[in-house]
Amino acid sequence: MSQSKKTPFRFGEKIRTVRERKGYTLKVVAQRAGVSESLVSQIERNKVSPAIDTLLVLADVLDINLEFLFEEYRRERPVQIIHSQERRTVEEECVIYEELAKPTESDGNHSLESYIVKLPPNCQTLRGSYGHLGRELGFIIKGKGQLQYESKTYDLEEGDSVSYSASSPHTLVNVGNETLTALWVVTPPQRFV
Repeated sequence: MSQSKKTPFRFGEKIRTVRERKGYTLKVVAQRAGVSESLVSQIERNKVSPAIDTLLVLADVLDINLEFLFEEYRRERPVQIIHSQERRTVEEECVIYEELAKPTESDGNHSLESYIVKLPPNCQTLRGSYGHLGRELGFIIKGKGQLQYESKTYDLEEGDSVSYSASSPHTLVNVGNETLTALWVVTPPQRFV
C-alpha cells in the first residue's frame, strides 16, 4: 500500500483541544515535554507524526489518557461496558469521581461523560466554580446537598435530580452528615479526557 493511501494517525486535534481546555500555551507544553514549541505546533496541525516517546511525553504533560488518543484506531464496539472494579477514578481535593462511561471522540457533538461523585461532609466540588461549556445533569443517590448556581442555592435530597447550563459558576456542596453520592452526566466531557 502506498503512503498516500494509508490513513494517517491524527493526534493533533486531540492534543490541541486538551491543551487549550487546560489553558496551556504551546511554549509551556513544549518546555515541560522537553521539545521545541515548533514541534508541538506541527504535531497539533498534523504536519508531522510524532515519535512514540514524544507522544507519550506530551500525553503525560497534558495528563491525557492513551485510550483517548488511540480509541478510533481500535475496532469499534457497539456496546461499552466498564466493570465496577475497572472504573477510572479522579480525586480533586476531597471529591472522588468514578467514571461510568468513557467519552468517545467518534460521538462528536454528542460526546458526554458520566460518573459517580462522592463528597464527604462539608466538602464541595471545585472545577465548575468558574463555569465551562456544556450542560450537566445530576441525580442524588444518597445524602443531602446544595447546588450553588450563580448567586442562588438549591437544596437537593436523595432522589432529586438537577440539570443546568454549565457555563455559569456552579458548585455542589455536601451539607449532610454522611458522604453525598450522586450520579453526574456532563457534555462535553471535562474530567476524563
